[in-house]
Amino acid sequence: MAYVEMLERDFERFEQAFIRADVMPLGSGALAGLPYNIDRDYSAKLLNFGAISRNSMDAVSDRDFLIDYLSAASICAMHLSRLAEEIVIWSTEEFSIIKLPPEYTTGSSIMPQKKKS
Repeated sequence: MAYVEMLERDFERFEQAFIRADVMPLGSGALAGLPYNIDRDYSAKLLNFGAISRNSMDAVSDRDFLIDYLSAASICAMHLSRLAEEIVIWSTEEFSIIKLPPEYTTGSSIMPQKKKS
């Protein structure tokens, strides 16, 4: 159950990162926007964005949404790494809780017929 909780939080982090990245900056120019009269809401709808940027300076100068995604991906990778480590431990002779199929295990580089657990 611990991994279910971890992965559910990871999923929520990715959802939040997507919401923050799903903002259309089109029509934002550095400093004061654009002199052209474009319908940003209509453009966002055509391009399937969830929202439009509210501030031109923020839209063109900040990339914090990338860090949101990278943070979520890093935390998720850590959780998956912990799960993989436990699967390896559970498959050792000492525990023998699970048995991994041969196609998911590696062999020795010196003795290819030898299966590593």
